[in-house]
Amino acid sequence: MKNKVIVTGGCGYIGSHTVVSLIEEGYEVVVFDDLSNSKEFILNKIEEITGKAPVFEKVNLAKESVCKEIFQKHNDAKAVIHFAAYKAVGESVQKPLMYYKNNLFSLINILNAQVENKIENIIFSSSATVYGEPDLLPITESNEVKQPFSPYGNTKKVAEEILLDLTKSEHNFSAISLRYFNPIGAHSSGLIGELPSGIPNNLLPYITQCAIGILEQLKVFGDDYDTKDGTAIRDYIHVVDLAKAHVAALNRLLKKEQETSYEVFNLGTGKGYTVLEIIREFEKVANMKLNYKIVERREGDVPELYAATKLAEEKLGWKALLGLNEMIRSSWQWEQQLRASVKEGY
Repeated sequence: MKNKVIVTGGCGYIGSHTVVSLIEEGYEVVVFDDLSNSKEFILNKIEEITGKAPVFEKVNLAKESVCKEIFQKHNDAKAVIHFAAYKAVGESVQKPLMYYKNNLFSLINILNAQVENKIENIIFSSSATVYGEPDLLPITESNEVKQPFSPYGNTKKVAEEILLDLTKSEHNFSAISLRYFNPIGAHSSGLIGELPSGIPNNLLPYITQCAIGILEQLKVFGDDYDTKDGTAIRDYIHVVDLAKAHVAALNRLLKKEQETSYEVFNLGTGKGYTVLEIIREFEKVANMKLNYKIVERREGDVPELYAATKLAEEKLGWKALLGLNEMIRSSWQWEQQLRASVKEGY
């Protein structure tokens, strides 16, 4: 019998790619999503890719009674993979209470429901923002967790603390937090990818929307960092590699291979690229020149961030395999196919 897994936020960017990987690995998937930052047509695309549609429940998990009811309906699940959260850094600075309420209430409601229904495993979608400005590079899991630069980042830090405390009190409960660096790219089919609301916060959708004519100009924040070309360095990881890491983490939980009841893993490639390197690679892939402008640094941006990936390789048996060219090529394919599908009525 297939293991049932609940994926919260499963219509979102990383969630949808993880649902595809889970179905391909033979898991039975139930998607919980309120569609506040995603689109329901993504479920059809998942079915198109895998030949199987996940069960879908439209649900706001920040509402305790609603969350309790939906978990009782699916109390035969073996694990939860929790993506559902607000994630715009700038918006979180403007509306901190909205972020704390949504991101933390939903997690607490989920964990209460899991304990009540004896669903004893969770994988949490965390972020490298919990490291703040690191003292050492590459960033290992033993790097100090610092005060993040935004309420969004702080919800990830506090959520990890909640999970750690719960695993200490509930002796059968296990959790893994996966700290992402910079996910980019899209599924090779071009059917699912990043679908930002409004002006994108992340570099690659900003680039692809400029390239296709939705946005006029790309802003590069600072060219006076102490890096090879003066622009900031980040560790970009293909979203499909990221999705496969969640399957590896789930397998570790269900096989009870954990060494402690709460574990954390960095997910990155271990290699950093500058903003200008990303732009040049895109121009090469798309065979066009981008309209970009160097502007002042953004407050809170650090010069360089990249992961040490040894622990994930050793314990999860996982390693990022897809390179920068594939990340950019798939993102551009997704953007072009998305705009074509918009014209068809999606």
